[in-house]
Amino acid sequence: MTALSPLLKQATPVTVDHALGSEVFDSDGRRFLDFTAGIGVVSTGHCHPKVVAAAQEQVGKLIHGQYTTVMHRPLQQLVEKLSCVLPAHLDSLFFANSGSEALEAALRLSRQATGRPNVIVFHGGFHGRTVATASMTTSGTRFSAGISPLMGGVHVAPFPTAYRYGWSEEEATRFALQELDYMFATLTSPQETAAFIVEPVLGEGGYIPGNTAFFQGLRERADKHGILLVMDEVQTGFGRTGAMFGHQHFGVQPDIMTMAKGIASGFPISGIAASQDLMGKAWPGSQGGTYGANAVACAAAVATLGVIEEEGLVANAAERGTQLLEGAKAAAIDGIGDVRGLGLLVGSEFTAADGSPDSARAAKAQQTAAGKGLLMLTCGAHMNVVRMIPPLVVTAEQVDEALGIWAEVLAEV
Repeated sequence: MTALSPLLKQATPVTVDHALGSEVFDSDGRRFLDFTAGIGVVSTGHCHPKVVAAAQEQVGKLIHGQYTTVMHRPLQQLVEKLSCVLPAHLDSLFFANSGSEALEAALRLSRQATGRPNVIVFHGGFHGRTVATASMTTSGTRFSAGISPLMGGVHVAPFPTAYRYGWSEEEATRFALQELDYMFATLTSPQETAAFIVEPVLGEGGYIPGNTAFFQGLRERADKHGILLVMDEVQTGFGRTGAMFGHQHFGVQPDIMTMAKGIASGFPISGIAASQDLMGKAWPGSQGGTYGANAVACAAAVATLGVIEEEGLVANAAERGTQLLEGAKAAAIDGIGDVRGLGLLVGSEFTAADGSPDSARAAKAQQTAAGKGLLMLTCGAHMNVVRMIPPLVVTAEQVDEALGIWAEVLAEV
């Protein structure tokens, strides 16, 4: 009998029958709080009525109009909508399907625009599963193991992960920037470096926010050496951090920004944004794809952006994020070494008495929570961080309920 690949293991035991907002219901009608949001995808919650209506209407008009063959109105509307929320200088867009594709497009543009071969990524970053993006991913070897040789031209610099180093954030930031400068002297000349590619908050790497001094240090070095700053906003974009885009917390402007996940509430669409001048330096034929900017996905994205604005979901993410982070910190027990996050990205890191990663306890906590009706995921190099990623529509009452379950879980594990 045909079956799914045995490598596709579910993180929870739930088979969903239907879902709405921040809740999913299994085939027996049992309710679960969904603090995974499809790994940060379902930004407006499951099956938001306006997103559903937009998709249903579009399916009856045009399902797919390949956008280098014909133009369709949902794509034009999406470009118009994005122009209202993107930084003003990012006024040119290319669309694809997945985060990996967006990062590939950003990499391609960076190399073609600068004529330089190398890129610098940051330790703990996740940028995708294709050969090129896995080559740039250092959040865990599981994403790149067994497919060597990987793409060349990638150099890895430290990210200011203060908890892992056992330093203050200031010390970790100073170290990261010093090592970056040393890399210029020893590994990749600035004249051969096309781009810095970095997440505002490490996602798969453990929900570790960067900081203003670090990102401004990157911007200064990019400007000095003619290097492009690429912000990977695949997981942090569209309100997730309590700002429309994660980099806006740190007072820096990217040259290229990637986007995906929360843009369309579950429909597959991704893209990159850059200035018209920079995007125009891509080589002819280097951008395209059969399914990019699918008409139904574009319609869902337009509706999603409308809901985010109309319902004040960026502000809600900031408020509920503070509530969630403070509550997770208050619930922490011995064995949780660090609780951190930004907006509705909150991670609790499990460590043993000697400070080593406690992956087994994190897994037990995540599974115990699922048994009590709270769905979460793990992340980090050792999968010892339990992460909470509720939809942006999550309510104060739902956050309190989740924190109550989490406290019960910690008392048991």
